[in-house]
Amino acid sequence: MLEWLVALCILILVGLIWPGFKYFGTESQSGALLQGHGSSQQTTKDKTGRCVSEQEVGDVSQAACDEKARTVALICKPSALANYLLKHCRTFSNYSPCVGWTWRASAFLQSVYEACWPYDSPVQFVRDNLQLSDDGLVALDWAVPSYQKRRRTSSHSTSPVLLIIPNSFGKFTRNVLKLCETALSHGYLPAVFNRRSHNGTPLTTLKLQQFGDPADLREAVRYIRHRQPAGRLYAVSESTGSGLLISYLGECGSSSYMTAAVCLSPVFRCQSWFENGLCWPLQWALALYQKICLSRYKTVLAENIQTDTLFSSCSLRGLEEALFCQTGQVGSAPAAPTGTSSICNTSGTWDAYWERNEPLRDVDEVAIPVLSVCAQDDPVRGDAQSTVPFELFETNPHFFLLLTGRGSHCGFSTQPEWSAASAFGAAGPAAVPNSGMASRRTNWSHRALLEFFRATTDFFAAEERAKQLAARRRGLGGGAGGRVFRHRSVSTCKRVPACSHNIHAIYNWQRSYTR
Repeated sequence: MLEWLVALCILILVGLIWPGFKYFGTESQSGALLQGHGSSQQTTKDKTGRCVSEQEVGDVSQAACDEKARTVALICKPSALANYLLKHCRTFSNYSPCVGWTWRASAFLQSVYEACWPYDSPVQFVRDNLQLSDDGLVALDWAVPSYQKRRRTSSHSTSPVLLIIPNSFGKFTRNVLKLCETALSHGYLPAVFNRRSHNGTPLTTLKLQQFGDPADLREAVRYIRHRQPAGRLYAVSESTGSGLLISYLGECGSSSYMTAAVCLSPVFRCQSWFENGLCWPLQWALALYQKICLSRYKTVLAENIQTDTLFSSCSLRGLEEALFCQTGQVGSAPAAPTGTSSICNTSGTWDAYWERNEPLRDVDEVAIPVLSVCAQDDPVRGDAQSTVPFELFETNPHFFLLLTGRGSHCGFSTQPEWSAASAFGAAGPAAVPNSGMASRRTNWSHRALLEFFRATTDFFAAEERAKQLAARRRGLGGGAGGRVFRHRSVSTCKRVPACSHNIHAIYNWQRSYTR
């Protein structure tokens, strides 16, 4: 209890000093960075070939136009999909962050508020515990409205599934709860993925999930496809949880079963972030939270690791090394029997650990559109110039970066905020009527990601229709093509059922939109 009181005092002290310092110290830097990435462009391509969004300013003065242009920038490689997003995703450019001396203008206070402050959500969760191939357990928490009498969703439902991956510490933040609420109001089926030992998930084996190991997530996705075979699958990750999502997309490639994905305030270069990327008050608080969560398993953890080293660590790197980077037999603890899972990583060092767990290790294999929503003043990720891989978004047509000048870490508070009902048309199925949730305020980043999902789905549907039309025209042509059509008229004209879970139907466009 004393440690928590000291931590609270430190956070309050930093929060009182930080806002004024950051307000005057980073305002010019963030504006300069965003201006360099796109405020001076008149078309959708800049001098380096990047695709950059333009703000719709209407009849306003030139000064207001320049100021708004520095608010949001869509940075990506020019492509057909990028042009479609610029045309149809109006939420991208409609962002008015809180400014002035309000506490929401402080990136630090906004981050602490989003992570720690309780949220009275009208959403309830129904848990599915999944037993993995090594007898470990992970959990999927399906979000349902509190007024709904039927707790389970039919497997014949065609509603899209939204897989939510929280931060790597497993905490349900306000951002996760509000995202579940917004997704439900727009017809999605939200499911939150819980790693081993997170949020009350029992630890049944001597194995914790490494930072970028997607094996458990792969089995969870297979279960979702089995339970909801008729609905498309989308994914959203927040903060450090984005490392797991990007690792999964890179390892699975075109077999990820996902249509599109979004990373909210992701941490890209994770090894350097664990080493020196987080200020000490936040790092100390996160390390303390992680130790409290692991303390319930202290006895069983002592069989494979030195718990004294683990619980005396005051840094995130120290905790990660104690859990996964110890070599051989630790202290007097016996080695794990052959063929059993062990928390101890017997293959080596800190650098070797990150060679297998760095999220960007297989980024070239990602085969679906991925939107990253980042803020220039993010106090958790750090300076955008050194922590955001701009070259990835400039060269890879599957990655899109939505960069804002302000927004903090998973915050993106707006002034004034809209209601969910007036944000935009429902993405996917019609919004749930009489849900009692449409009148609540909706986070700007949540509106943006739902609009991104809707736009990408519409784009792929249009691409597929154009491809089928072109194939029919080729089949009806004269000469040899006509003879082929006459001989194969039954199979060529056969109507293919619109089945969204058919993996070939989902991924036959994967290269078409990169032109």
